This record gives sequence, C-alpha cells and structure tokens, in this order.
Amino acid sequence: MAEIEPIADKVTSYFYAQLFLRHPDLRALFPAAMDVQRDRLFKALLTAATHADDTAALTAYLDRLGRGHRKYGTLPEHYPAVGEALICALSRHAPSSWGPRTEAAWVSAYTTISQIMIDAATADELRAPAWWQAEVVGHEMRTPDIAVVTVRPDQPYPFLAGQYTALETPWWPRVWRHYSFASAPRSDGVLSFHVKAVPAGWVSNALVHRARPGDVIRLGAPTGSMTVDHSTDNGLLCLGGGTGIAPIKALVEDVAQHGRHRSVDVFYGARRSDDLYDIETMLRLQQSHSWLSVRPVVDDSPVGLLSGGLPGAVREYGPWHTYDVYLSGPPGMIRRGVDTLLGIGVSTHRIRHDSIEELVGAAT
Repeated sequence: MAEIEPIADKVTSYFYAQLFLRHPDLRALFPAAMDVQRDRLFKALLTAATHADDTAALTAYLDRLGRGHRKYGTLPEHYPAVGEALICALSRHAPSSWGPRTEAAWVSAYTTISQIMIDAATADELRAPAWWQAEVVGHEMRTPDIAVVTVRPDQPYPFLAGQYTALETPWWPRVWRHYSFASAPRSDGVLSFHVKAVPAGWVSNALVHRARPGDVIRLGAPTGSMTVDHSTDNGLLCLGGGTGIAPIKALVEDVAQHGRHRSVDVFYGARRSDDLYDIETMLRLQQSHSWLSVRPVVDDSPVGLLSGGLPGAVREYGPWHTYDVYLSGPPGMIRRGVDTLLGIGVSTHRIRHDSIEELVGAAT
C-alpha cells in the first residue's frame, strides 16, 4: 500500500485500461465519464483488502457494497475479470514489494472480498429489486440552487428515517449520487429529497434545474445506520448543516410517530440566514412538539440567531454526555462536530453519522 498510494491515480487508470481491454463488454456497465466511478471501485477494493483481518467490519462493508452493486448490473461472472485487472495493476506498479507471497495474499483477499459481495447480492435478490422506478410528483424550489424533490416509487420502498439512497436520472445514465430521505416513512409511500445543485454536479443540477413532475428516476436500495434506537428514552442531539437538515427532519418525524416523548435538540447550521431554507418547517415542528428544541446557527449571525458555527454553538448548551448524537452535513462540519463532541465528554459510541462517500466506510 505504501508503494501504491503515492501513484494511486496512475494505478487506477491502468486498472481500468486492463479491465476494458481484456473485457470490453464491461465498459457498458460504467458511466460515460469515469471521473467519480473510476476512483470508487478501485478504492473500495483497496479499502476492503486493508481490512481483511477485521472480519466483522469487512463483512458489513462488503455486504452493503455487494447489494449496492446490483443497481449497476453487476453479475457473479464479472468478479474474476475485476480481480484479474486488479492483480495486473498492482504487480506492475508495486515492483519493490510484489512477489509470489504478496500475489498469493492479494488473490486470497480478493477471493474473500468477491465471495462476500456475491453472496450478499444473491441473498438480496430474494428480498428486493436491483432498483426502483420512481415518478417525480413534486418539485419545489426553496432557493435558486436548492429544490425539494418528491417522488413516488413504482412498488413499496422500505426504509428507515435517517437512511439514504442512490439516485440515477434519465439524463445521465449509470451516474448515481447519494441523497438522504427528508422525511420518515409515510402512509402514501412518497419520498422526498433535498437537493443542492453543485458546480459540475451532473445529477444534482439535473434534479434541481431539469426534473419536473412526470419524469421518472431510479432509486437504489436504502442504506445507512444513522437511525433512532426506539428501545431507549435517551435524548437526541441533532446537528444538521445545509441540506444535511433533511435526514435530521426525518429523525424528528420518526420520534414523533413512535409517540415516546424524548428530548430532541436540533442545531440547524448555515453560512447565512438566507441559507436556512427549511427553517419554517423545523419551527413548525417545534411548535407541534413540546419535547423538540430547534436552534438556528449561522456563521455571520444577525440579531437573534446563534453564531460561530455548529460546533461552537453546541458548546454553549448541554451537557450532552447522556444524549445520542446525530450529525449530517458537509464532511468538514462532521469532522469538526465529532471533535467538539469528544472534547466535551460525549462517548464515541453515542455519535452517529454516515459518510455519504461509501468508500471510506470501512476506514472509519
């Protein structure tokens, strides 16, 4: 790994060149532009291999990966081709450490990795489709670059508040991006997502600026562990930054639906007060539920709002050491939030967040 990591881009490019040269039929499984997917598969393989000795973490990670790869059309017969290209790329670019022993270790690791993923996908076939078709039934612009997109799946879609899924639009086939559910499960079966258009974001820009009622998108399977444990009465501390407020709102609705009135404190962060696009919804929830407290936090605060960013605001309240904590938002906010929480005495096992980038799942 020490030999590979400094030249990861070069190794990744060579890996795909070998894969598509030896098995050109596999190119159709990947998006036209390989900018994101190119890194994902190769990094996932390396991440899994470096955690080969942690059976529990490895299996949980690869189970999710195996189930998730069904939406790409991955079949058991594709795995040997990927393994062949992987060994070829590693042996070429790690000459100092490569040898019969190293090759045997990687072959063994990849055999384990692929079998866990194949078994997970096979078991998942008995429970759920590879993807769901979902019709857009609502599209509401909240700001010039944020939309609330509501869809109705073509068949029952089981998920839990706090989870997320992958979306594919008809305008960019085979390009999937992750979005959290913005509500708890509803009786009418519809799902909502908060989408912010980002520069060069193919899927986000399509969903915000192009999608309209009547369009059909595809959903992957739900995933994520940022869910509420309803067997306890622990208080909940929720930190949501930007569109990260979407799963936080879902968690609040989930607590309300279960009828156990536990203390829920929400800190809703944004750079400017204008960016608190869902604050009206959150304040209405606060008015309806005496156990809910909502505190807006902005970096440049006008009178009446907390300032200094979410971590700083959280320090002013509490104590939080008996609370279960949920964080959702930009990666930097999550990192700073976790550091702050640990610094004020919150135990690691009480802190929950999902990195939307699945590839770092095993590493963290």
